[in-house]
Amino acid sequence: MSERRRITSGSPYEAKIGFSRAIAVDSRVVVSGTAPVWPDGGCDPDAHVQARRCLEIIEQALVDAGVTLSDVVRTRMYIVDAVDADAVGRAHGEVFGDTRPAATMVVVKGLLDPRWKVEIEAEAQA
Repeated sequence: MSERRRITSGSPYEAKIGFSRAIAVDSRVVVSGTAPVWPDGGCDPDAHVQARRCLEIIEQALVDAGVTLSDVVRTRMYIVDAVDADAVGRAHGEVFGDTRPAATMVVVKGLLDPRWKVEIEAEAQA
């Protein structure tokens, strides 16, 4: 049977909603949709800054699971306005330029918090 490990970030939503920041099973790590929230609950209004924050949280979850950003094989980016695609894509490229995982960016009607312009999830394979 495969070993399943939960990775937590300390987000209050984890216990409230019943999810883990990431799940590691064998050499695979799946990171949940990650919002651009700072420890104090704040959220910068800039889409590029938000995307970078999402990716910082994702990176920490990956490290906690024993992998790195270079192990990421897939990302999904959810944005609420197509006008933010360049800013979010630029942040993604800054982080994953050489790794170049399979990636999807989708415009959605909305995210859980109206301040959020982007939410990102990732999958890694060690």
